[in-house]
Amino acid sequence: MATTIPEPPKIELDRLPRQSSGNGGWRNLVPADGDPRRVKDSSPPPASTGIWVGLASITMTFAAFTSALVVRQGGASDWRHIVLPPVLYLNTLLIIASSVTLEIARRRIATFMGGVKDRSANPARWLYITLFLGLLFVAGQTSAWLQLKAQGFGIATNVSYSFFYVLTVAHALHLLGGLGGLVRVIGKLNHSVLKRSTLDATSRYWHFMGVLWVYLLFLLWMKL
Repeated sequence: MATTIPEPPKIELDRLPRQSSGNGGWRNLVPADGDPRRVKDSSPPPASTGIWVGLASITMTFAAFTSALVVRQGGASDWRHIVLPPVLYLNTLLIIASSVTLEIARRRIATFMGGVKDRSANPARWLYITLFLGLLFVAGQTSAWLQLKAQGFGIATNVSYSFFYVLTVAHALHLLGGLGGLVRVIGKLNHSVLKRSTLDATSRYWHFMGVLWVYLLFLLWMKL
């Protein structure tokens, strides 16, 4: 009796998923029109979630500092009031100006990433200005600390001065993290690998640092 061998199934190659060469398999698929930005924008931005968690943590930290300051001042007989160095008010203007320049940079970069490739516009210019203003702010804070130290007011001089140093130094350290974020954004932009979620997360953090400093200055002016 003759046996019939079934024909092998036909595989339609057009229906198989294609991998682009050198892009890491399934993770970095290139769309049909060759625009990788569509793949990046469609993925969930983990930076957005992470930045909100970080801001919530910072808020709770400074809320604890505020509570400790208010309680300590209310029960202290040796509390001394501080004349805030004038440079702190200049620093306030600097950090507000840096938020304005960062917002200008964010909008211009969004336009640049949206397809307007005008290299003469230099979309990173406003980021450099923001970075420079941030460095001036840190320099101004350092000047305020040195002025108080030169007048004999150190961190152990009085409890009120201790709170001044703790609050301003803690803010400056968090601001340095924002400066590092700006440097990272500038590097990614110069290499044309910047994601919008990264830029937005860095902008939110920096604006938060500005709002936090205005709050701290008001707190120091009222309580110290």
